[in-house]
Amino acid sequence: MKNHTPLLPYGSLFFPIFATLIKKNMKRRNSAIVAILVCIVVLTACRKESNRTLNTADEQQMESFVSSTNADDSRAAKVKVAKPMEQPASIKGVSEQILKRKGYIVSYNKQTKLPNWVAWHLTAAHTEGRVQRENYAFHEDDAVKAPRATTDDYYNSRYDRGHMCPAGDNKWNAEAMEETFLLTNVCPQNHGLNKDAWNDLEIATRRWARKYGDVYVVCGPILGDEPYKTIGRNKVVVPEAFFKVVLAMKPEPKAIGFVYENHGHNNPRMFQNATTVDEVERLTGINFFPQLNDNIEDAVEANRGYF
Repeated sequence: MKNHTPLLPYGSLFFPIFATLIKKNMKRRNSAIVAILVCIVVLTACRKESNRTLNTADEQQMESFVSSTNADDSRAAKVKVAKPMEQPASIKGVSEQILKRKGYIVSYNKQTKLPNWVAWHLTAAHTEGRVQRENYAFHEDDAVKAPRATTDDYYNSRYDRGHMCPAGDNKWNAEAMEETFLLTNVCPQNHGLNKDAWNDLEIATRRWARKYGDVYVVCGPILGDEPYKTIGRNKVVVPEAFFKVVLAMKPEPKAIGFVYENHGHNNPRMFQNATTVDEVERLTGINFFPQLNDNIEDAVEANRGYF
């Protein structure tokens, strides 16, 4: 409740003055008018003093509110938002720009002009849809600074523009499909690998998503030793191999990794290219599925799960 300044103290000071003035001016014609004018002046002064006191109280209350609000905002800013299950840990000593898309997350490397990794949560529902890839074309990603990969870099390079997060996993949404054609989701990939073994692995991953309800997927390039082979004016690095790791949490946690060399002569039998997630981590330096409980992470990554 606000405290109002009482008018009594001011009145007690001026009432004797009123009485004196009235007595001295009683015989004068305008004595009543003089008394009334003095009263108006006194009351006006009292009201201004009261308003000043009230305004000061309001200002103090507002300052208290702002301080409280700023403190709440500061506490809220300190709350950490959990990363998605599929997102790997940050890579130390490697150029990395995180880009969040409708259907996937990408860690982009401005030095190689490639993704370090691309991760997504593939649900059974996302394996179906009516959006067709034929309606879309590969294009530059304006979200990253030039120099960056362009379609001209791939022209006459003898390499396909190989999807990391595949178009086939994004038929459920037009925006998601369009974003798979961004060149930050693409690597120079041998044509034979792209159309055969890598495509077979993409199909198998969708089958596992339908079987288990959902899976978490991460894939990307393995660069090998420098100096790197490059293509195009923007010197897009050509990977020596590619990896993919898949985690299923139902009915019990399990994971599997795959490594394919970037040529067209990989073993057509998929599980001949399978390995543990730990082995893929050793090859890439990437920590996969860090959001898992440590005991579960250690167990599923050390063993090649049966899918």
